[in-house]
Amino acid sequence: MDFARKLSVVILNAQKTRRTYFVSAERNYKRWFAPTLKEMKKRKLKMGPQPPQHRSTFLEWNYQSELYAFGKRLGEEFKKDLLQRALTHRSYIVQEEMRQKEVGIEDPKLSLEDNQELARRGEALMSEYLKHHLRFALPRFPEEGICAILDHLMSVETLAHVSRHLGTSDIILSSDFPVEEVTLATTLKAVVGALAESSGEDRAREFVRDFLLTQLAGRDVNEFWEIKDPITTLTDILKRDGRGEPEPRVIGESGSNTVLASYQVALYSDKEFLSIGYGESISIAIEMAAHDALKRLFHTTENMKPIPFTMDVGAMSDDESKRNVSINDWSSAKMENVVHC
Repeated sequence: MDFARKLSVVILNAQKTRRTYFVSAERNYKRWFAPTLKEMKKRKLKMGPQPPQHRSTFLEWNYQSELYAFGKRLGEEFKKDLLQRALTHRSYIVQEEMRQKEVGIEDPKLSLEDNQELARRGEALMSEYLKHHLRFALPRFPEEGICAILDHLMSVETLAHVSRHLGTSDIILSSDFPVEEVTLATTLKAVVGALAESSGEDRAREFVRDFLLTQLAGRDVNEFWEIKDPITTLTDILKRDGRGEPEPRVIGESGSNTVLASYQVALYSDKEFLSIGYGESISIAIEMAAHDALKRLFHTTENMKPIPFTMDVGAMSDDESKRNVSINDWSSAKMENVVHC
């Protein structure tokens, strides 16, 4: 009996220990926790959607720490005062001056500078470097196409996209919130200007290359530049090259009497094949073939060599006279001595 009683006591203690373990492992919160969460959610839904709040309204906000972390995340060394100036917009200074006047300060003086000057310098540096890099990477592409790509990269939408994903929206000092795209774009320009003054222009160019120029990765450079009359443009180029006008020939068709009609047209010059195009009508197929011929001449076809993003920023000349040939003067003879990167 004593042995059986001891054995039952051991088994009972083991069951209690196991039960306690599972309770502590699976239910490690009090009974009031779940009802409290439900009540909080109910009240939040009752309040409805709330306007977004700036990161500075959080209790643990430390602006100087945020500035330091911003530079470290990017792997760049900024001068503290320049970075803060790059992130400070004129609207914020005006807003702070108005607040001081409301509390009775007649002549408010703030030790803050806006980023207008840094933004102008950054914009000039970005435009200059991007033009040189694009001309170096696409030497056969006409200057009008280079300018069209530059306009896309320097557009408010592209700059705001890059700026937002770099995390500037949480540390910008501006009167508007959520931050407008124009403000984000201006901030990125000012950050580049601040980096140029802090670490040198070569470092700022590398920053532009790594974060802005790479927006062209996987993109067709021809989509940024629309040639309105490709047939006439191709004819003029062939004429300057001493060749005959392009001759279209229908080399394939299907479903010509249906809504799914498809035509295949090839272009020839002096019995030499130029290009091929497809379309739902013969005229569209001819136009697409002309586009394809221009891409072949400019070396910007779908299987072109990707734009290099690892070139040394010092390897490119800053000579503004070394512009690409205009589409109105483009000819194969002028491209014979072009060096490809």
